[in-house]
Amino acid sequence: MDNFIVSARKYRPATFESVVGQQHITNTLKNAIKNNQLAQAFLFCGPRGVGKTTCARILAKTINCENLQPNGEACGVCASCQSFQNGNSFNVHELDAASNNSVDDIRSLIEQVRIPPQAVRYKIYIIDEVHMLSQAAFNAFLKTLEEPPHYAIFILATTEKHKILPTILSRCQIFDFNRIRVDDMAAHLAGIAKKENISYEPDGLHIIAQKADGGLRDALSMFDQIVSFSGGNVTYKSVIDNLNILDYDYYFSITDRLLNEDNSQTMLLFDEILSRGFDGAHFISGLSEHFRNLLVGKDQATLKLLEVSDGIKSKYLQQSQSSSVSFLLSALNIANQCDLNYKLSKNQRLQVELALLKMCNLPSVFRVAVNPLSAMPAEGQLKKKPEPAAVKPESAPKPAEPVSILSDPDVGYQVNRQPQPVKPPEKVEAPAAEKPKGFIPNANGAVTSVKIPSLKDMGKTREAILEEEDPYLKGDAKGSYTNDQLLQAWSDFAARLKSEGKKNSLTIFTSNPPKLIGPDTYEIIVENKVQENLFRDERPNLMNFLRMGLRNFNIEVSARIDEKAVVKRPYTAAEKFQHMAAKNPAMVDLKNKFNLDFD
Repeated sequence: MDNFIVSARKYRPATFESVVGQQHITNTLKNAIKNNQLAQAFLFCGPRGVGKTTCARILAKTINCENLQPNGEACGVCASCQSFQNGNSFNVHELDAASNNSVDDIRSLIEQVRIPPQAVRYKIYIIDEVHMLSQAAFNAFLKTLEEPPHYAIFILATTEKHKILPTILSRCQIFDFNRIRVDDMAAHLAGIAKKENISYEPDGLHIIAQKADGGLRDALSMFDQIVSFSGGNVTYKSVIDNLNILDYDYYFSITDRLLNEDNSQTMLLFDEILSRGFDGAHFISGLSEHFRNLLVGKDQATLKLLEVSDGIKSKYLQQSQSSSVSFLLSALNIANQCDLNYKLSKNQRLQVELALLKMCNLPSVFRVAVNPLSAMPAEGQLKKKPEPAAVKPESAPKPAEPVSILSDPDVGYQVNRQPQPVKPPEKVEAPAAEKPKGFIPNANGAVTSVKIPSLKDMGKTREAILEEEDPYLKGDAKGSYTNDQLLQAWSDFAARLKSEGKKNSLTIFTSNPPKLIGPDTYEIIVENKVQENLFRDERPNLMNFLRMGLRNFNIEVSARIDEKAVVKRPYTAAEKFQHMAAKNPAMVDLKNKFNLDFD
């Protein structure tokens, strides 16, 4: 029985034309060979399995080909090509820097560079995984890389470009390899399946290509695995069973249940997914990708971003028509937050279930947002008025009394939920032509007062009307207060600071009481600039607390630093001695008697 050769080696590209998904690099290299404009050093960068080492070998073979083809490809039949393909070429040296990364290895390589090529034009050195070289090896390699012999060409390959010294990068032509597209990879797998007489389904090959994440070598390894698993029949079902991939149908089904607001069926379907052994993080990540694909399918211009087979693409297009953009964006945001919080949660299943329940209620939320009248009570309920409550002015508490925010002297009454006549028993009705433009809620009363503006108020600003009509804003008798009431409000604010844990600010309000310096104007003495800044930060809250509590909006409190109260603390040794000598003059005699000095 012949030895089995994996597809990644058996179908490794031997020409530039057969390289998959890197046409921008292969075309550049072919033109450089045809025009005889080869650099002294090349650096191939990119993720694993995209063709870096393969392109390096093809370039090394093509450079020394004796019968170069018009399209820039090697002939494959000359002595140089045959020796390279057989692995016994003396002019192509390949070094694995992962296992030969010392200075001695590089010095040995430099010694070989001095030997000219035999029977060909160039001597090529391929160094794979070059980022694994040590710092000393890089430094030893610099001079040779910058000024090599005219016959030496270096081809470096790496997956981690950021680990290479900038001095090495500046001496090379850099080629960045892209991740291979899903469609290109699926087409390549289909070509191999035909050569091997393997039956396949396009959806199955697309799943393999997506799972490979841009690496063709990974895709070929999975392809061999599934061929062995399925007995030479690569189907969609065999692929998802072997690679432990959640079926597309689950995501389509759960999205239909979310759009129908079916909470119970959504939870049951998620339980079925968990029972099949899939992780919640895997599910929520796939659901986010599903919502992203639905959002991409909403616009014809973005359909090319759907990297799925034609059969799956039609399903996405069909479901995207029944999903609104608002729903998809909100659901995508909820799924993303769930994915971020999943690992930190102690009850991870509940995190996913809560996210699904939120998504289930999104359609009803959007219906209310589009048509808010659907959430309001019926017309009969709006017209129904509560029974008037008998309130005695003498016994009713003061905050419960309706305060007239705005009053109309021409009409002579204020409008509440139940209008109260000013001159009983005659009841004055509002003019039919005048309609209220709005209402201002009464913060002090139990009922809401509504102002019907008169014609003479039309030219006034809202602030001017409020200042004329609100006794608390203009500081009349109802806004008066005593000094004891101010001190009590001051203590209440300090207690609130204590409950909030603001210990630094609390010291300001408990050390010195405010002093009256003018009508409704107070001043507080602070010790330093720090306390002044703390008071300035708390001043808006203090003003609001005092004005609302004392019902006087003319109160002002400012802070002033008392320069006399500022005590300079001694810090240096000389300052400390002077401070002690001021308290005890004998310290000076002691210093002079024993000829002491400061440390």
